[in-house]
Amino acid sequence: MKFPLARGFWQLFKGYWSSPEKWKARGLLISVIALNLIMVYLLVRINDWYRVFYDTLQAYDWASFWPLVGEFSVLAFLYIVIAVYAVYLRQMLTINWRTWMTEQYLTRWMHGQVYYRLQVLRSDTDNPDQRISEDINQFVSLTLTLLVGILKQLTTLGAFAVVLWNLSGVITVPIGGTEFTVYGYMFWLSLLYSGLGTYFVHVVGKKLIRLNFDQQRYEADFRFSMMRVRENSESIAFYRGEMAETVGFKERFANVIKNYWGLMRRTKLLNFYVNGYSQLAIIFPLVMAAPRYYAGEMALGGLMQTLSAFGRVQDALSFFVDSYSSIAELAAVIQRLSGFTEHMEESARVTSDIVRNEGSNKALALQNLSIDLPDGAPLLSACTLSLPAGSHVLVTGASGAGKSTLLRALAGIWPYGNGTIELPQGAKRLFLPQRPYLVLGSLRRALSYPRTAAASDEEIARILKLVGMDHFAARLDDVDDWSRILSLGEQQRLAFARILLIRPDWIFLDEATSALDEPRERALYELLHQELPAASIISVGHRSTLFALHDTELRLKDQSYTYQEIPHES
Repeated sequence: MKFPLARGFWQLFKGYWSSPEKWKARGLLISVIALNLIMVYLLVRINDWYRVFYDTLQAYDWASFWPLVGEFSVLAFLYIVIAVYAVYLRQMLTINWRTWMTEQYLTRWMHGQVYYRLQVLRSDTDNPDQRISEDINQFVSLTLTLLVGILKQLTTLGAFAVVLWNLSGVITVPIGGTEFTVYGYMFWLSLLYSGLGTYFVHVVGKKLIRLNFDQQRYEADFRFSMMRVRENSESIAFYRGEMAETVGFKERFANVIKNYWGLMRRTKLLNFYVNGYSQLAIIFPLVMAAPRYYAGEMALGGLMQTLSAFGRVQDALSFFVDSYSSIAELAAVIQRLSGFTEHMEESARVTSDIVRNEGSNKALALQNLSIDLPDGAPLLSACTLSLPAGSHVLVTGASGAGKSTLLRALAGIWPYGNGTIELPQGAKRLFLPQRPYLVLGSLRRALSYPRTAAASDEEIARILKLVGMDHFAARLDDVDDWSRILSLGEQQRLAFARILLIRPDWIFLDEATSALDEPRERALYELLHQELPAASIISVGHRSTLFALHDTELRLKDQSYTYQEIPHES
C-alpha cells in the first residue's frame, strides 16, 4: 500500500485527542468505555442466571420460577438503558470529533490557497469535497465503533474466559498409548476455532479494501460529472452536448457498477464464510460439551451456561471476523484521507522564489521577475518595470503568452518563478477573473464578496443603477444560484459593482469585460475613472477598443516584454 495503515491511522487519530478539546473527548470516551464494562458485567450476571434458571427447570422448582424471571427482567432493563446511553454518548463523541476534524481540514484546505495549488500541483487529487464531507465522517464513525467494540470484546473475553475455563473441567485425550489431560479444554477449543476463523476471513475478504477504495472514487467521479453539467448547463445547451454528456455519464456509471459487482461478489464470498462460521459456532460447543453432560459431569444448567459462555468467548475472539467488512472500509478511508493529507502538505510546502514585499513607494515595481510553468518552461524572463499609482495598463499578447499567469503571480497565487514584486504598502487590491465567482446565497452576499459585511441598501442600489442593473435592487435578499440566473455579461457587470463597493486602490482585470458589448465596456471603464479616479487599473485583454481606455501597454511575447505608452488622438 502507498500509505502504511498503522502510520496513516495514527496520524489521523492523534490530533483530536491531543487538541484543546482533549479532556472533554477523553471524558466522553471513558464514559462510553465504562458503560460498556457495566454491560459486560451484566452479561456475566445473565450468564450465571442461565445456570440457575435451567437447573430450576430441570428440578421442576415452580416456587423459584417467577423470582428468577423477575431477576432477569431487572438485569435486562438495566442492560437496555445502559446500552442505549452507551450508543448515545458514542454518537455525541462522534459529532464532536467530526466537527473538530472537519474544521481542521477546511482550514488547511483553504489556507495559503492550498485548494488552488492542489489543482495546479496535484491534479491526481480527486474530489477533495468528498474527502472532507464523507471520508472524515466515515473515519470517525468506524474508528469509534471498532475501538469501543474491541475494548468491549476484550473485556468480555477476560470475563467469560475465566467462566468458561472453570465450567470446562478436565478432559482426557488418548493419543497412541498416552493419555493427555487438558484443563479448560472448551476455552482452548474456542481459541482454536476463532483463530482459524480470523485467518481465513482475511484470506477471503482482503480484496474488499481496494474495492471499497475504488467504489468511493468512482461514486464521487460520477456525482461530480453531474455537478459539472449543472454548473455549465447553458454552455452544454448551446453546444447541444446532451449526447456527449450522457456518454460521459454512462462511462463513469459503468465504472461504478463494474466495481460494485466486484464488491458484491467478494462480499458474497465473505458472507458465505461469516454466516457459515456463525452457524457452526452454535453446534460446535454443543458437540464438544455433550460428552461431559451425558457422562453426568454437569447438569442442564451447567451445559446451558457453558454454551452461553463459549458463545461470548467465541464472539469476542471472532470480532475481527464479524467486523471485517467495516475494517476493510476503514482501511480504504484511511488510504484516501492519508493521501489527501499528504497532498495538502506537499502543496503547502511549495515555496516560491518570487519575493513579494510592501514598500513605501506608491508604485508597483517588478525586479527581474521571471515566471515559469509548473514543468519549468519559461513564460516571462527578467521583467523589470515600475507602474506608478494611477496607471492604466493594458497587458496584451498572444494566447498562451502568460498574461493571466502574470496576474496570478501579482496576486501571489502562482509559485513558479523568481524575482521581486514590490507592492504599495497598505494599498487595497482586487483581482477580477474573466468569469466572476458568485457565492451561493443572497444577491447581497454575492455583491459584497469577499467581504462578509454588506454596504447599506441605498449604496448598493446606487451602484447597481450605475452598472445598469437597478432592476435587481429589490432582490438583494433573494437566495438563489445567481451564477445560473445571470448571464455572463450581467455577472461581469455585477463584478464591476463589486469593485465600486469595495473601492480598491489597485484593480486587476483579467478579460473582465469579454462578454460585454463595446459601448457597455467603455461605459464601465469610464465609470471606474469617475468613481475611483485615483485607482490604478491593470487589464488583460485582446480587444483593440481597450487601447483607448488605457495609457500604457505591457506586451508579452516569446518570454520577453515591451512597455510603452499608448498614443491617443487629441
